[in-house]
Amino acid sequence: MLDQTMKAQLGQYLQNLRQPIELVATLGDDAKSAQTRELIEEIAALHDLVTARFDGTEGRVPSFLIRRADDHASAVRFAGLPMGHEFTSLVLALLWAGGHPPKVDADLVEQVRALEGEFEFEMFFSLTCHNCPDVVQALTLMALENPNVTATLIEGGTFKDEVEARDILAVPATFLNGELFYNGKMELAEILSRLDTGADAKAAAKLAAKDPFEVLIVGGGPAGAAAAVYTARKGFRTGIAAERFGGQLMDTLGIENLPGTTYTEGPKLTDNLRAQVGEYAIDVMDLANATALRPASEKGGMHELELSNGAVLKGRALILATGARWRNLGVPGEAEYRNKGVAYCPHCDGPLFKGKRIAVIGGGNSGVEAAIDLANIVGHVTLIEFDTKLRADEVLQAKLRSMSNVEIITNGQTTEITGDGKRVNGLVVKDRESGEERRIELEGVFVQIGLVPNTEWLKDCGIELSKYGEIVVDEHGATNLPGIYAAGDATVVKDKQIVVAMGTGATAALGAFDYLIRNEPVEEIAQAA
Repeated sequence: MLDQTMKAQLGQYLQNLRQPIELVATLGDDAKSAQTRELIEEIAALHDLVTARFDGTEGRVPSFLIRRADDHASAVRFAGLPMGHEFTSLVLALLWAGGHPPKVDADLVEQVRALEGEFEFEMFFSLTCHNCPDVVQALTLMALENPNVTATLIEGGTFKDEVEARDILAVPATFLNGELFYNGKMELAEILSRLDTGADAKAAAKLAAKDPFEVLIVGGGPAGAAAAVYTARKGFRTGIAAERFGGQLMDTLGIENLPGTTYTEGPKLTDNLRAQVGEYAIDVMDLANATALRPASEKGGMHELELSNGAVLKGRALILATGARWRNLGVPGEAEYRNKGVAYCPHCDGPLFKGKRIAVIGGGNSGVEAAIDLANIVGHVTLIEFDTKLRADEVLQAKLRSMSNVEIITNGQTTEITGDGKRVNGLVVKDRESGEERRIELEGVFVQIGLVPNTEWLKDCGIELSKYGEIVVDEHGATNLPGIYAAGDATVVKDKQIVVAMGTGATAALGAFDYLIRNEPVEEIAQAA
């Protein structure tokens, strides 16, 4: 199962084990069980502190649990093979079970240990889902740190019948005590905030106690991370308040146009950015969802940023890098069938539609790339573009047109997504020239029609926005309000690209630097909202 390079790397990681662990497998006579046995035997052969047993009695076959040899209550269960994007999750499970401390905020670990009650998690993932590892790893940590928490992590491709029976059409899909808990990506702090009723208050108190920042950056995507590195290198006390570090980058798979990098993937690039930010004294505040901005009343004063949990952060200079999100179609049926056939991430959810009929809405680069990827998995792809022609790069169009299981509809307006109450069963598309409507029977709809800036919360604070809701900035990244700058996809900058976001982040940081050195601090509070 593991090539020599992976074995060597895993063997090196396992040198960090501090206590014995057991791998207990429940296997059958099928090919996947044979692969599971091979994987477990290979892992056990790499270190004396790892033993393997094949007398498990779990209900799902194949499956295996990882547990501490002297504490059988602390265990995590994998059903199916955690390879692909989940191999890192497997490595971490082995290390954490073996006593290697997790690189997680100590307060969060204590919060996990303090949870009271019984929590039985089942989480479904796909091997191509780059959003799933965060959930897998969070639940793994919880199960290993608190005996009241059990976590069974299920590879959906191996247990297709269960996926169908539970109507799972999007991953990660997490169930708690038999009921759907959440559909989508979650980090440990988010899970705890849903379980621990006092979590938000604790987080708010911790944030509110922070001293004012010289530069406060709102958003942790490529623009925010680049800005933070620049201001920290200038010696300014810098903070990043981000709902999710990495932002939309975490939902991006193949990246081939970043200068100096032949190929990378969004989650990997996010990890690199977080590591670089971690080299400086930058205060990164995750799950910090900004809801209001109160600008300073005069130059040099403190701006105030209010968060959804009630905490208020202060900064002499602000850099708004809140990014953007996928645009919704806004047609009947879209909201009703979200995660029930309506999807936005082809890499995450594509495998769940293997052999089925799907539509991709959008003829730009994102839409055409999605259609190409999905055509290799699903039975048939119908790509629908509102314009009279596709807008994607010619090389992508040529590839798409060469695929035999793809139909391209241009000048088409999707007017409705239909379903049977449980899942999608079709859509209605209107020819914009003739007005004729056509119903297409299918099982999935992937929406890829561009971005909406995350700026709604700024509408009443005096920041100038374009008619599309983008933050208006000048060549220095400055907004119309002194001491407030903006960068990345949330701004009027034309091209929404990773490299452009990074560049505008640096520009805004240099603009903030110039502002701070030219304006002495003043003792005042932000103006009233």
